[in-house]
Amino acid sequence: MKRIFLFVVTNLAVVLVLGVVASLLGVNRYLTANGLNLGALLGFALIMGFGGAIISLLISKPIAKWSSGVRVIEQPQNADEAWIVETVRKFASQAGIGMPEVGVFEGEPNAFATGAFKNSALVAVSTGLLQGMTREEVEAVIGHEVAHIANGDMVTMTLIQGVMNTFVVFLSRVVGYFVDGALNRGEQRSGPGIGYYVTTIVLDILLGFLAAMIVAWFSRHREFRADRGAADLMGRKQPMINALARLGGMVPGELPRGLQAMGITSGVGKLFSSHPPIEERIAALQSAQ
Repeated sequence: MKRIFLFVVTNLAVVLVLGVVASLLGVNRYLTANGLNLGALLGFALIMGFGGAIISLLISKPIAKWSSGVRVIEQPQNADEAWIVETVRKFASQAGIGMPEVGVFEGEPNAFATGAFKNSALVAVSTGLLQGMTREEVEAVIGHEVAHIANGDMVTMTLIQGVMNTFVVFLSRVVGYFVDGALNRGEQRSGPGIGYYVTTIVLDILLGFLAAMIVAWFSRHREFRADRGAADLMGRKQPMINALARLGGMVPGELPRGLQAMGITSGVGKLFSSHPPIEERIAALQSAQ
C-alpha cells in the first residue's frame, strides 16, 4: 500500500510542478488566451497518465494468466510442481511477503512475476525453463522473480510509466497550441486548428518513444537488483550466475508485451530492452560484494 500511496502522490506532484512551471513561464496566460484551460489540461494529463497506468497495474495478474495461458497450481500434480510451490513459499517467507500464486505456462524458457500488491502477486515459470535448467538454476530464477515482488518492482515500473505518460500528454498538447497559434496568427477562430492536432499526434509518438527509452533504462537497472536479490535469498550468487549463463545459450520465450519487463530475460533492441545483456548481468553479480 505504501507504494500505491507513493504512486498517487508522485503523479499529483508531477501535475503540480507542471502547473507551477507553466505559471512561472507565462504559458498559462498564452494557453488561456488561445482557448485552452491549463487546469483542464493538467487534469486530463493526470487522468491519462495516472489512470491508464494504475488500471494496467490492477488488472496485471488476470491479464497475465490469460495472455500467457498460465495454469495456477492449486494442488500440485507431481513432484516438480510441489517443489516449485515450496520453493516460492520458502523465498516469499525469507523476503517477508505473502505467498504468491504459483503457475506454469507452456513455452520456451522464461518466467515472470506480476501483480499490484506484494502480498497477492503471481510467479509463473515456463515448461521450457523447467526442462532446460537444473533445479538449482530454476531455484535461482524463482528467487529473481520473488525479489522483483519484494522490491515492489511492479508498482515502481507503473509509477515511472505513469509519470512519463503524464509528461507526454501535457507537453505534446502545450506545444501543439503554440504551433497552432503561430500558424494561425491573427485569425479569428474558436478552438484548435489542424496545426494543433497534427503537432499533438506527432509529439505523442516521438515523446512516447523517448518515454519508452527512459522506462526501459529504469527497468534494466531494476534487473541487476533482482539478480542480487536472488543471490541473497539463496545465500550465494553462483546459482544465479549459472542460471544467467544457461539463459544466454537458450532462445528466450517471448512474453506478451505487458509482461516483458517482469520476465527473466528479454530479446528487444538495447535502447528499448527491459533487460540488460546477460553478460553485463553476470559481470555485475560476479563483482558484487
